[in-house]
Amino acid sequence: MIILIMGATHTGKTRLAQQLLEKYKFPYLSIDHLKMGLIRSGNTTLTPEDDNELQKILWPIVREIIKTVIENNQNLIVEGGYIPFDWSKDFSSQYLSEIDYQCLVMSKEYIDLHYTDIQKYENIIEKRLPDTMPTKEELIRENNKYWEQCRKHGLDYTLIDKTYPENITEKIIKGGQ
Repeated sequence: MIILIMGATHTGKTRLAQQLLEKYKFPYLSIDHLKMGLIRSGNTTLTPEDDNELQKILWPIVREIIKTVIENNQNLIVEGGYIPFDWSKDFSSQYLSEIDYQCLVMSKEYIDLHYTDIQKYENIIEKRLPDTMPTKEELIRENNKYWEQCRKHGLDYTLIDKTYPENITEKIIKGGQ
């Protein structure tokens, strides 16, 4: 089984992947780790801010990792913001039956109410680069974009509204395996 976790920055993708790892003992791949390995190794001149160009490089690699994991009857959690919204077009029905997808989206109300908490917990799993915290307005704009795209493409999403859902791991795996 593959679990894809997508979402805007600071929505808790890495935290959720860590919780699923602890609960189900599935390994996880952070696309950000792959990105930084590519950048730090000198295999690209792109920078962490070149999101669109990075997606074009990273997604084909991640896509083929996913296929390999499925073909070997293994499990993997993949999290990151570099999964295209039309990701499912890259897989046949045989592969799609083995993939659960979830996009994390924060509402404007959540961001307005909890912006200081979002700042406070931004390094809970991984250390971020200094001065990378988006403004409240940037977070709202980015999350609105993700929510729009999820609805446009018919993708599953968890709307993080008034409070952060306590049982978010239960929603991710079909049937709760």
